[in-house]
Amino acid sequence: MSTATATIAKSASRKLSLDRRYLPVLGTIIVFLLMLVIGGVRYENFLSPAVISNLFINNAHLIVLATGMTFVILTGGIDLSVGAVLALSSVITAALLQAGVPLILVLPIALLAGSIIGLGMGVMIQYFDVQPFVATLAGMFLARGLCFIFAPESVPIRDEGFIAITNWGLSTGRWRITAAVVIALIVVACAWWILHRTRFGRTVYAVGGGESSATLMGLRVARTKVTVYVISGTCASLGGILFAMFSRSGYALTGVGMELDAIAAVVIGGTLLVGGMGFVLGSVVGVMVLGLIQTIITFEGTLSSWWTKIVIGVLLLIFVILQRILSLRRT
Repeated sequence: MSTATATIAKSASRKLSLDRRYLPVLGTIIVFLLMLVIGGVRYENFLSPAVISNLFINNAHLIVLATGMTFVILTGGIDLSVGAVLALSSVITAALLQAGVPLILVLPIALLAGSIIGLGMGVMIQYFDVQPFVATLAGMFLARGLCFIFAPESVPIRDEGFIAITNWGLSTGRWRITAAVVIALIVVACAWWILHRTRFGRTVYAVGGGESSATLMGLRVARTKVTVYVISGTCASLGGILFAMFSRSGYALTGVGMELDAIAAVVIGGTLLVGGMGFVLGSVVGVMVLGLIQTIITFEGTLSSWWTKIVIGVLLLIFVILQRILSLRRT
């Protein structure tokens, strides 16, 4: 009888430990729903299809950025270069299109720029034992400097093919979806499948849970750590293309501080900064929370835009404390 009781207790304990993984994401979803309710009660037309559609349209590039950042943070790393890489990609896109390079060549070149920078940072971190903070800081300075070499001034995009893609959209009543939103959602779906349905995704979680243990298990730790930075760089480049679609220009100072927004979205979305626990869909909800904060302040009208940073800072502190509590309980 005691053996059966012990077995049941162990089973219950496992279920509780499994459920604990979802607590940060659940908290994010609750915050998101509360903000929707408060905004809907306080402001007229807050929950209108146009406002919700714009929430996705205005943040499509940040969704892609946060998706790539999720891979890195899941391994216990950090990537400070994504804002600068986003700017570099948008500048490359605008400059090459202005020079008359065909669109079919411009887009792969812009994507490749971020992939190469991500590969370089991953190699530095894994094989030269450089701290992720320092390696990605170097990548940030490199990408930002290259932006000013390609185009020191803002470059407008007038290519007809690019504008046609930008203008594409589907509308149902007052609901609207653009090409940028479709691309962002496809990236999220692919990232979810990779993280939860492939061996590489399981290795990402294993590395974040304990790199030494993952190595002893015979997992390909080195390749995985390099690959996540390549993924982050590629997502940053794609985010730059989406931002160029949004602004129809390329500018060297685009994306300043956007890496912090991406990190905040991932953390608020429930991914542990120490790695090993988190979900890409949670990061998407984190982006939506940041977007809702800006929307509420816009509807309020009397508040300074700096309140956006204040509210994000408070939320970030709350979720970091929650993460700390969960990490101590897991330990």
